[in-house]
Amino acid sequence: MDKPLCVAFDCDGVLADSISSWRTIHDHFGTSSKDLLQKFMAGELTDNEFMNADIALWKEKSSKIHRDDLFRAYSGCKLMKGAKELVADLKSAGIHVAIVSAGVDLFVQSIAGLVKADDWIANGFKFDEDGWLLDEGVVRVPSKEKYTSIQRLLDILDCPPNRLVSIGDSSMYLSMRIEGSTFIGLNPQRDVAKIAFAEAGVTVVESKDLNDLRPYLGI
Repeated sequence: MDKPLCVAFDCDGVLADSISSWRTIHDHFGTSSKDLLQKFMAGELTDNEFMNADIALWKEKSSKIHRDDLFRAYSGCKLMKGAKELVADLKSAGIHVAIVSAGVDLFVQSIAGLVKADDWIANGFKFDEDGWLLDEGVVRVPSKEKYTSIQRLLDILDCPPNRLVSIGDSSMYLSMRIEGSTFIGLNPQRDVAKIAFAEAGVTVVESKDLNDLRPYLGI
């Protein structure tokens, strides 16, 4: 393939050494979304319904949750090895670096700042004027339709699909692919992701070191 003009990264499990920025909050409050996730994957819940149900679980544990409480939940999260260096070298090569994530915007924004990404988009929350969490989330990146965010990005950059590489770690991130673009699966942990990547015939890099992506990105 030609050298990419744009590389779009997932955040959780790719740039950040974190399984899920949603799960991190669940761990913080001692809750679990396992049953909700199964319903969502079965198509019984929309993105909005799933997010709102998550928030309701947290509020059962703590009726008032401040934005600062959510920031504290992420205090122990770290970047994936090689993330800063890879992003810096991509940018030096004139490649636009974006983060497209169905994760939490508070977390994704901080990761974007750490690696100095050019652009980012993620789902998130609504807060009142004093910073208290409201009951409804904000869907900007539909979990099963991430191509909508990718297409907007390409339109803004005037980048043809064949010059885009998307990188994700789970089966749902296959929805980043649009016709003509390249997708790379990075370090899939769940069997469902490994099976989905194999069936889709995409390149898979079994590593937690982002430097191992370099041969596929032309740098």
